[in-house]
Amino acid sequence: MNTKLTLTIEQTIIERAKKYADLKGRSLSNIVENYLKAITKEDTIESIELTPIVKSLKGTFKAPKNMDYKKELSKRLTEKYL
Repeated sequence: MNTKLTLTIEQTIIERAKKYADLKGRSLSNIVENYLKAITKEDTIESIELTPIVKSLKGTFKAPKNMDYKKELSKRLTEKYL
């Protein structure tokens, strides 16, 4: 059963996302739904056992105090996918 969902997203992001969806021949709803399915799977990354090397590196990175995490994440994801 499908249910309507209202999201508040920056207008420029919505416009870019609609163009992306159109280029891929998919609806924006379909893209968002598939993304949510992917991140809410039962076997998420938290359930994956880390290798010894990854365990040794975990927590070693210290971000600068003035780093805007959301802005940096948005920038990196834009570079990767657009």
